[in-house]
Amino acid sequence: MSDPQSSSSSQATDLQRRYREFLDLLPLTLALAGLPHSEPGRYYNEEQIETRLFAVRHAYRAAKTLVREVVAK
Repeated sequence: MSDPQSSSSSQATDLQRRYREFLDLLPLTLALAGLPHSEPGRYYNEEQIETRLFAVRHAYRAAKTLVREVVAK
């Protein structure tokens, strides 16, 4: 039987690793997404935000794939 404390610690470590990976890939992700900054004083509506989220999600997947390919070679 596994130790609940160990499992919790393992999950926390995994979460920290995934968070760190996300932060490390964020500059590449944003560059790949190619999204412009909003104009000062203007805000995006809900539909525009959803569109941008879609672009960032796909760019993040592409960034992860690229890094894994480069590291594997």
